[in-house]
Amino acid sequence: MLISILLGEGSLADKLTYIVMFLIAILFSLSVHEWAHAFAAHLNGDDTARNVGRMTLNPIAHIDPKGLLFLLIIGFGWAKPVPVNSRNYKKYRLGEFTVSFAGIFMNLVLALISAAVYVLLLYNAVIKGSEPPEKLSMFLQIMGILNCSLAVFNLIPVFPLDGSHIFDLIFGRLVGPKVLMWMHRNGTYILYGILILSAALSYVSDFSLISDAAYWIYTLFLKLFGSIFGLVFA
Repeated sequence: MLISILLGEGSLADKLTYIVMFLIAILFSLSVHEWAHAFAAHLNGDDTARNVGRMTLNPIAHIDPKGLLFLLIIGFGWAKPVPVNSRNYKKYRLGEFTVSFAGIFMNLVLALISAAVYVLLLYNAVIKGSEPPEKLSMFLQIMGILNCSLAVFNLIPVFPLDGSHIFDLIFGRLVGPKVLMWMHRNGTYILYGILILSAALSYVSDFSLISDAAYWIYTLFLKLFGSIFGLVFA
């Protein structure tokens, strides 16, 4: 992603501004995502993450070098998984689902907030007959699309992503323990394969399932808030 930005059109100052905004959005969004897992685990009776300092918004506690590298290169990746002990949950299935879904939920909340503020800026600009703040508008769009991408990406049912735990809960009995064990054992390789394939398809055909799905969700959010203020988004 960074390479395509640097090689694309525009001035170097604009490119560097975009990259800085993207880095700020990444660090904040990943921190909120992982904090949500830790907080949900705490609510469900497990303080493992809290006891090792992971129930925090400090990005240093959550950065995974490989996941961050993938985010910078292709636009989506992951943070360091929050440690949990599901045996401490008050109710196992409820705890497993809410803890797994908490990060995805918070990413969607951040995307919703970003879309709402962006629409408010546009509405205010229309009322005043002016242009919305360029840099702030750009940052809000980056935040919105990035968080939609993180939500979609983490829903992929491949270990160690959040979607794998949700998949286990819903389809575990159907596929059986052997399949689940194989998926967990080879999850990292499957994930790398998906990321490489997605990047290759995006380069060859300008199609990316994750990115396109993220744009679709973000556009829905814009249309939702746009309908409230009489603004139309294609």
